[in-house]
Amino acid sequence: MKAALLQLNVSDDPVANLPQTIAMVAEAAKKGADFILTPEVTNCISQDRADQTAVLQHEADDITLKKLREEAVRHGVWLSIGSIALKTHDADGRFANRSFLIDPAGQIVARYDKIHMFDVTVSETETYRESAGYRPGGKAVVADTPFAKIGMSVCYDVRFAYLYRALAQAGAEILLIPAAFSPVTGAAHWEPLLRARAIETGSYVLAAAQTGTHASASGKPRKTYGHSMAISPWGEVLADLGTEPGMALVDLDLRSVAQSRKRIAALSHDRPFEGP
Repeated sequence: MKAALLQLNVSDDPVANLPQTIAMVAEAAKKGADFILTPEVTNCISQDRADQTAVLQHEADDITLKKLREEAVRHGVWLSIGSIALKTHDADGRFANRSFLIDPAGQIVARYDKIHMFDVTVSETETYRESAGYRPGGKAVVADTPFAKIGMSVCYDVRFAYLYRALAQAGAEILLIPAAFSPVTGAAHWEPLLRARAIETGSYVLAAAQTGTHASASGKPRKTYGHSMAISPWGEVLADLGTEPGMALVDLDLRSVAQSRKRIAALSHDRPFEGP
């Protein structure tokens, strides 16, 4: 199985973003990828809720989802859409940050709504309140495919190790962590967190990411860290895309998952304890 991680620099305009994403999917398929992965918020990065309300769509109408499903069929590939920002029918008007796994027939095999919301104060000038615009999901998802069991997550989820332990104990061999990571926290924590999740669970970690300064019609541009990464079940960095848009191709051998878990069988070593 050959996987391709796509590193994007999208704007706050889903229509303008789509052609480049489609072109990169086609290039990855041409290079032999069987499984192609896009980052978090593949359709739109925006910090302006009014603009998001104007440009985002419901799942049934979303142009990015529709076109990428068509591309999966066109190229005969599995496709992880890291996430799409979508309107919901929630009474409070909040959006969903939803990940999709698409099969080569264009069918949606699995959906996952990001559970953990990025509500943080990185510094006096850098604050995020994701839960103000997005409502959290509440269900962990492991998807069955012919090539592996896949555990789904999104970005800030990476800080919650218990989620990945639960996914791996439910059979996940590949953990997906698409992201639009903050540059400050990314420089300090991104690689250590990804490697930790791989090591703790003996799983492949595939993390396609957004990168750079993202164009914004509202005048509120956002920056993301980049460094899309693939990590082996033993914790080795197999690919690091740095800070430029592009793609990385990695070969996956699921035998290494079984080997890593045999060498260190931590997933089966839970012990009851009290306190603190």
